[in-house]
Amino acid sequence: MDKSKVFFTTFRTNEHENLLDKLRRLIKTAGFETIDFAEKYTAIKLHFGEYGNLAFLRPNYAKVVADYVKELGGKPFLTDCNTLYVGSRKNALDHMDTAYVNGFSPLQTGCHVIIADGLKGTDETIVPIDGEYVKEAKIGHAIMDADIFISLSHFKGHEMAGFGGAIKNIGMGCGSRAGKMEQHCEGKPSADKELCVGCGACRKICAHGAPVIENGKAKIDHNLCVGCGRCLAICPKDAISADFADSVAVLNYKMAEYSLAVCKDRPCFHISLICDVSPNCDCHSENDVPIIPDIGMLASFDPVALDKVCADLCNQAEPVRESELGEQLAKHGEHAPHEEHAQEGGNLSCGKHDHFHMVHPDTEWRTCISHAVKIGLGTDQYELVRI
Repeated sequence: MDKSKVFFTTFRTNEHENLLDKLRRLIKTAGFETIDFAEKYTAIKLHFGEYGNLAFLRPNYAKVVADYVKELGGKPFLTDCNTLYVGSRKNALDHMDTAYVNGFSPLQTGCHVIIADGLKGTDETIVPIDGEYVKEAKIGHAIMDADIFISLSHFKGHEMAGFGGAIKNIGMGCGSRAGKMEQHCEGKPSADKELCVGCGACRKICAHGAPVIENGKAKIDHNLCVGCGRCLAICPKDAISADFADSVAVLNYKMAEYSLAVCKDRPCFHISLICDVSPNCDCHSENDVPIIPDIGMLASFDPVALDKVCADLCNQAEPVRESELGEQLAKHGEHAPHEEHAQEGGNLSCGKHDHFHMVHPDTEWRTCISHAVKIGLGTDQYELVRI
């Protein structure tokens, strides 16, 4: 497979061009205008940030993309799917409230917010892909209804996948509640007896009779459960949660296959910003200091190459001493690896260790990239075009 072009610019500015102008120039140079947006519904998938987290992308960046789509005749909307965990984005009403609090209102961004999998995370489209790990992906309906798909990703660390970039934003982010359960685990939730009050709400909402009340507490029969996630949304005490059982590698494989389900058979474009690189996902209600300095903005038609470039650039960067990464490096007596990186075959090689693995030793991200290449989502071979 030929190398994919990934376009890159730093966050440096001057009196002639601010960051928003620079983002527009980046995506234009990357080929944004080659997409036919005329009268096309365009989903701009991003993470609105958990309430309390301040590392998420500023809504100003989303406005640049939305305004450009409208200029080219498209009908853009900002979108995400509800979360599997309990937090400020577990249903569409709370999710939209959080998005507006964090600045993603129509007045700020110039377009509407649509929570793609509906009020309770059950509004989904079943997408057949016949993958090695996923046979039918469960994707938020509004995302699959769109004619064009754009991912706008905040590149950062992640406590389960190593890092969160384009593939994480697309694959996990576009999954309905049932889709997220399928990726994270075997798709079966369980009830916490300490939190459960035996109200029976889960039993009433289930069409398959999986929840049963025993001695005043709910229990989920996994032989009957189909993993739809309705009980998670309805529980008034947040006593029901998914069982996170699969390995990191299997999680990565499923995310790649879900990303393929989202992107296949329609125009797609991908943007990632490497800034405020917190050690954990923006799903946290807090964010620690960045582990590396801000690097820049990138765009490509290939989400795999985009993620690989972002990872390589991050691993080149000098760690922030007073950060989780800096503390781990000091603890292990390691030196910052930026001097050990070199150009290899057009790509940036990764030194003797990886920043993201150093922060979260139980994770790794390379299996996601390799599987994404294997299934034809993109290539890890890239040409970095600096503008």
